[in-house]
Amino acid sequence: MTTYIPHLTLPQAVFDNPAVSIALPIAFGAAVGFGTTPTETQKSQLALRQPPYRPPPAAFPVVWTALYGLTGYAAYRAVHYGTSPLRSAETIRLARHGATLYTIQLGLNLAFMPLFYAFRRPVEASIDLVALLGLNSYLIYVWSSVDRVASWCLAPYLGWLGFATYLSVGTGYLNKWNFNSKQIPKDEEQV
Repeated sequence: MTTYIPHLTLPQAVFDNPAVSIALPIAFGAAVGFGTTPTETQKSQLALRQPPYRPPPAAFPVVWTALYGLTGYAAYRAVHYGTSPLRSAETIRLARHGATLYTIQLGLNLAFMPLFYAFRRPVEASIDLVALLGLNSYLIYVWSSVDRVASWCLAPYLGWLGFATYLSVGTGYLNKWNFNSKQIPKDEEQV
């Protein structure tokens, strides 16, 4: 079990301001998304064999933006209200513990796109998603003792992480865990 680790946790000021708490993961997610050059990412992704039920590429930014906002709101509720001086010492401890878990999971989440798309490392990306599933399951458990609304706000995120894990593992498996041989030929790239 982790505990509150100030150097691995976003500052309390982030959690105390709902706009910042919501906007921060959205901004980080957008920066990572644009940093992996979306046009190249979509072309490379479409060259790979995909598992059934894969949504169109345009759905991912919309879904992730909504989920990042929802997780930011959950973090605001759990940490801001959970660390109020009027709360019990145990609730404050759990809220801070959750703040550290939230920060770590945000870092793992932001690592997925570069691992999967830029570095073309499906095994590592899938491991990252499995770790995210476990960490967020535990975070929901921790925050359920602090603020039920916050824990429920993480439920859609957990569901989508499960689906993303299916897509990542499925794509890796169907392509023999090697994305390097699935480059789009240069003449097709110009179309």
